[in-house]
Amino acid sequence: MKKLVAYFSATGTTRELAKELAKSINADIFEIMPKEKYTTQDLDWTDKNSRSSKEMSDLTSRPEIDNNLLNIDDYDTVFVGFPIWWYVAPTIINTFLEQYNWEGKTIVPFATSGGSGMGNTNQHLKNSCKGANLVEGKRFEAGTSIAELKEWAEKF
Repeated sequence: MKKLVAYFSATGTTRELAKELAKSINADIFEIMPKEKYTTQDLDWTDKNSRSSKEMSDLTSRPEIDNNLLNIDDYDTVFVGFPIWWYVAPTIINTFLEQYNWEGKTIVPFATSGGSGMGNTNQHLKNSCKGANLVEGKRFEAGTSIAELKEWAEKF
C-alpha cells in the first residue's frame, strides 16, 4: 500500500514542508483546499471576529473543502499536515477527515507553528477519524531538513 501526505496550508509554510516530506518518503501528495481561500484578514488571530477566530471558537465548525481525494482506499498511512491554530489543528482538517472511512489506516499528524506545540490536536481529531490508528504527531519548524523529516516519517 502507498503513503499519502495530505495538507492544508494557509500561508505556504505547511505546503513547503508537506512537499519535502512527500518527496523524502516517496508518497503521493494532496492539498486540502478550502472552498473559500483564507485572506490575511481571515487569519488575524488577534481579531475575535476574523474568520479563523470564529471557526476555532466553534470546534464544530466545518469549513468546506473545494477538492476531494478520489480513493483513500489506496493508502494505508496518511500524513496529515496543517498549521497549529489555537493549539490544535484547524477545523478544516476535521472536514477532510470526516469524508472518509479510516478503518485500519494509520493517520500521522504533522504541523508547522511559530512556537506552539501540538497541544490537544489528537484529542480534537480522534472523533473525526474513527477506526484509524491516530498516532502522536509532531510540530516542525519551517525549513526542517529533508533528512530529519525522512527519519521521523520512516517510523510509520
